[in-house]
Amino acid sequence: MLAHRPLQRVGVFEFTRIQLLTSSAILCVICTVLGYWQSVDWSQWPVYVMSIFVSVIVGNLAMMECLRRAGPRQTELLLSLKTPIVAVLAFAFLGETLSFAEVMGIAIALFGICLAILFGSSESEEKSAWESGGLLLAVLLGFVAAGSQGVGFLILKPLLLAGTEPLAASAVRITGAAFVVALVGLMPLSTVRASAQMSWMLLFRVVLPGFIGYGVSVSLLLYAYTYYDAAVASVLGSLSPVFILPLLWWRTGNMPAPLAWGGAALSLGGTAVILL
Repeated sequence: MLAHRPLQRVGVFEFTRIQLLTSSAILCVICTVLGYWQSVDWSQWPVYVMSIFVSVIVGNLAMMECLRRAGPRQTELLLSLKTPIVAVLAFAFLGETLSFAEVMGIAIALFGICLAILFGSSESEEKSAWESGGLLLAVLLGFVAAGSQGVGFLILKPLLLAGTEPLAASAVRITGAAFVVALVGLMPLSTVRASAQMSWMLLFRVVLPGFIGYGVSVSLLLYAYTYYDAAVASVLGSLSPVFILPLLWWRTGNMPAPLAWGGAALSLGGTAVILL
């Protein structure tokens, strides 16, 4: 919600570049002050490169194209596929198994998240691929985005279990992504140029949601991957459509539909089942 207006003013690429560069700088300073770099096994750099490429580059590109073709609600729904994808991959490659209660809790939470997404806004959406016949391509892009984002976090889990501090892993990941984006920004392309003149206030409004998203959110999600099964961490990290409901109500003055609140209650109930 904080990012919506400055994103429209600055443009997608410049917005992303500023956020990645500033968030990586802040995380690097924090890790230096706290001495977390000692926990990083730099011989595992191919794992970090793979995580950056799969999750940040492939995942984000697929998500943005899915968003363009299918619209925000359908994209959110398709991204919820990340949890079952991560669960299957974690079982196949890491040997993680879920208890019956965890499976039921994940199913309940995912159903609630879907309800919150479908009925969380009364605003009409523009015609999307859902309505114009591009369903198959939209689903494929959403599947790629969900799988890429999930895999990008999942492949870091062995390093986290081996003792890498999650905040340091997040710093390495975000710094690598910032380096890639900075290189792309050097290309003489109109799409990588800012669409508005930068002021200190506008810069602050770009940096703040970036650090909340890339710095705080990603780091906390890596902590969750460290201490919980990957599927559990994934579904817990997918609750944003639920938490945004009261914020939307406060900002727009329009109360979400009762089914959206029911979905929120279900998702929180499913979370309780998982954690109890």
